[in-house]
Amino acid sequence: MAGKRDYYELLGVARTATPEDLKKAYRKLALQHHPDKNPGNKAAEEKFKEISEAYEVLSDEGKRRAYDQFGHAANAAGAGGPGGFDFSQGFGGAGGQGFSNLNDIFGDIFSEVFGAGGRGGFGGRGSRAARGSDLRYNMSVTFEEAAFGCEKQISIPRESACKSCGGSGAKSGTQAESCGTCRGSGEIRFQQGFFTLSKTCPDCGGQGTIIKNKCPDCRGQGRKTENVRLVVKVPAGIDSGQRLKLRGEGEPGSNGGPAGDLYVVIEVAAHPLFKRDGYDVLCEVPISVTQAALGAEIDAPTLGGTVKLKIPAGTQPSKKFRLKAKGIAHLNGSERGDHFVTVSVEIPQKLSTEQRQLLERFASISGESYPEAQSFMKKMKDWF
Repeated sequence: MAGKRDYYELLGVARTATPEDLKKAYRKLALQHHPDKNPGNKAAEEKFKEISEAYEVLSDEGKRRAYDQFGHAANAAGAGGPGGFDFSQGFGGAGGQGFSNLNDIFGDIFSEVFGAGGRGGFGGRGSRAARGSDLRYNMSVTFEEAAFGCEKQISIPRESACKSCGGSGAKSGTQAESCGTCRGSGEIRFQQGFFTLSKTCPDCGGQGTIIKNKCPDCRGQGRKTENVRLVVKVPAGIDSGQRLKLRGEGEPGSNGGPAGDLYVVIEVAAHPLFKRDGYDVLCEVPISVTQAALGAEIDAPTLGGTVKLKIPAGTQPSKKFRLKAKGIAHLNGSERGDHFVTVSVEIPQKLSTEQRQLLERFASISGESYPEAQSFMKKMKDWF
């Protein structure tokens, strides 16, 4: 343990450093001292070994706790010690846990050292199965379709396996050949210092095969973009901005990976009569002065058709009436919202001579029989 530098000092971080701080510091130093960027430089190779050992211990919660308590003595027993680390056994010691801690960050480092082809990972192959991309489709539905639910047929452009070559990318009657550079493995391995490294084969792109006679329809891609027709079930009660997920209807995966999903985003069109408030429906109905004063029975529109609505005598403007359970069905539920009718009293703008005379007579005999107006006038006088 004598002469061994403190792990925190090696990484240039405080003892209170977070896991993200440790990762950031290690990544910076690893890029600087990586043997591949310093060929033949033994000092850089040794430095890289030291910081990798430090990060391996400090990035593991148990090993870090033991190191904070016992220092380098925690590693004296090698891999068998309490939270110990024996670097001579390589990353991971017993069980390979350390390799797991470093694998993700090495993927980033190697990608910068080797270029984009290094994304295959540390000791991994670049042609792993990959999930297909998700797709988005914006669907417009009417107010009624959103309220009651519906089925809509859509057509989306989507990549699918080329029918001419069956997705192989090779011309009919031919097939892909094993890559001579990597011998079908999809990666090239080589020794660098104390590491055995690998990167994606530049000739086959990690596929392990090369297509010499490409399919003329898909140009060797194995895929073509086609319009696919799908039926989308829109549930009752859906609203603008909500989305439906069609599992597996996105882009197909590569190298045997699963397909992505299709997300259908709903946009509900405006209605000429109704507005929506959650699961309630709002509607404004105009009535005449005489209907408001004398009372009446009117036809009120709802999602289910017109209903008879009784207007009591003396109804004031903006009076709201509730029609229970006449609104929108709850999404994935059995309940329904309510329908609210707000009346607006329409004042006539043009009066005949007889109408004016009758209203003037009405005004003269009404006197001060308006309690709300009287209350307002009293408040105004008291205020002034």
